[in-house]
Amino acid sequence: MDISGEGRPLEPVWFEINNNVCGGLTEAPSASLVAQQFVGAGWSSRPASWESYEVETSWCRVEIEATDRCTLLNGVVDPDRFVDLAALLTRFGLRFSIELYDDDGELLREIKAGTPPVLIREAAPRLPGRLLARLGLVMVARR
Repeated sequence: MDISGEGRPLEPVWFEINNNVCGGLTEAPSASLVAQQFVGAGWSSRPASWESYEVETSWCRVEIEATDRCTLLNGVVDPDRFVDLAALLTRFGLRFSIELYDDDGELLREIKAGTPPVLIREAAPRLPGRLLARLGLVMVARR
């Protein structure tokens, strides 16, 4: 796939946080074809390795890496736009599961294959992380 630099670069505020989004695409086409779908939606793309791509826009940067079993996503997303990432994957017709984490690595939300997230519990007042303050709620998946 050709590199596309036409999308908007990630806003610098998101450089300061650790990866907070990860997930997998089941039955996805190659990482290259998934990256092309992001480019078609106005994102930029560049190779991250021989078989993986990094795609980004002002509110999200994720690496797309194909494995033997599925295609993995990991990177950083504006927590207020997490649902927008899920909507985009749904628009691409992909089956997926993505998870959003806070600064301390605690699971906040999970969305599978475009289904709406389910509120499990409210944020405990003693958890002051930057992301929790922005979200107002903590979403966790039952395991």
